[in-house]
Amino acid sequence: MLTLLLPALFLLAQDPAVPPPAPAAATAPAAAPAPAAVAPAPQPDGQALSFYSQRFPFHWNQFMPLTVVVDGLKVNSIFFNKRTLTILKSTDFGTRAVVEVTNTASTKRVPGFAVAVFDSENRLVGVASGGPKLGGISPGDTETFDLSFHQVVQRIPRADHFILTVELTN
Repeated sequence: MLTLLLPALFLLAQDPAVPPPAPAAATAPAAAPAPAAVAPAPQPDGQALSFYSQRFPFHWNQFMPLTVVVDGLKVNSIFFNKRTLTILKSTDFGTRAVVEVTNTASTKRVPGFAVAVFDSENRLVGVASGGPKLGGISPGDTETFDLSFHQVVQRIPRADHFILTVELTN
């Protein structure tokens, strides 16, 4: 029974076939194609202010200064390492990226961060994301954000490059 059900579900899950256009009559004059209706692009939820995404060389356990400014939010630096405690050196509390930002705008900024880390063969070896827990960053304030990598972390220290993405919302 199951061997019959799986192929049937597979066929039902596929997009319906689109029939080919009907051939034009040989004696009918060629008509200009009707203009296609263009649907407006969907707007993202939360009314995004600005978006930034850039590739950078990766350095493990080294402070990396950055000169990125996104709509008044200055990304000062990023740092990749493992969380540890001095008392419990052998205890691993996870792999992280620490992003430091300063709000140079005249209004509060609410950033979201994503970091994707790749090896020299351009294979994804880790992903982290985060942002403020409540509210945003007030004008003139500098804050740091710990972006945690989960599950896929073993190859991050040997990475080649990373992509930092910043998205601001109201």
